[in-house]
Amino acid sequence: MRILIAHLAACLLLCCAVQQAQAEPPTRIHASYDVLKSGLKVATIAETYTRSHDRYHIESVSKAVGLLAAFKPEIIHTTSQGTLTEKGLRPLTFIQERKLDTVRNARADFDWTTSQITLTDRAGQRSLPLPADTQDRLSAMYQFMFAPLQNAATLDFNMTNGSKVDIYNYLITPDQDVTVPLGTFKALYIASSPKAGESKTEIWLAVEHTNFPYKIAITDPDGDELTQVLTQFDFEP
Repeated sequence: MRILIAHLAACLLLCCAVQQAQAEPPTRIHASYDVLKSGLKVATIAETYTRSHDRYHIESVSKAVGLLAAFKPEIIHTTSQGTLTEKGLRPLTFIQERKLDTVRNARADFDWTTSQITLTDRAGQRSLPLPADTQDRLSAMYQFMFAPLQNAATLDFNMTNGSKVDIYNYLITPDQDVTVPLGTFKALYIASSPKAGESKTEIWLAVEHTNFPYKIAITDPDGDELTQVLTQFDFEP
């Protein structure tokens, strides 16, 4: 379950009130989410995105609730900061810190000049080649605002969690609906290609709200599913 929650904590979300082609990046977003397992709330996530000129900062706090909190009252604090380019977000630093399980803390430092990424986790520190347009797992959700998805059939990108860099491949299905506590919305449905022994990720992006990820579901190879749904948000243009 901790692995799934860690994936879901990747969920940072953005919102605007106009179509993607017309929207300007917001200066501030505050969003709240519930994480559900078999319909039972097991965690909450509060996230804040701020933009100042060509810089951005994202902060996410995930807290266990209910029975999960009784067994392990974990709090995960995650930040991503970097610059805004014509292609969208370009991370410079990604940090993930846990209150209890500190051995799982991780960090990624991006050096776009030398095309190197430095990863720091329980295994120590090492530098790897940095693929172009790599995102961290927090900035990746906001990058939907900049990605030309409306007429695309697939989406491929590199992403780091502070311990490794992987490439992610998704299939895009248009003209879908998504229902969350805030209502029912038209959506792009994005899903990872099924692979044996790997988790499946599904994301519903509200097309009328700048491809805001309204719902995310991750199903592990054993069939256990965690779902993250948007419960409220505030934004400033």
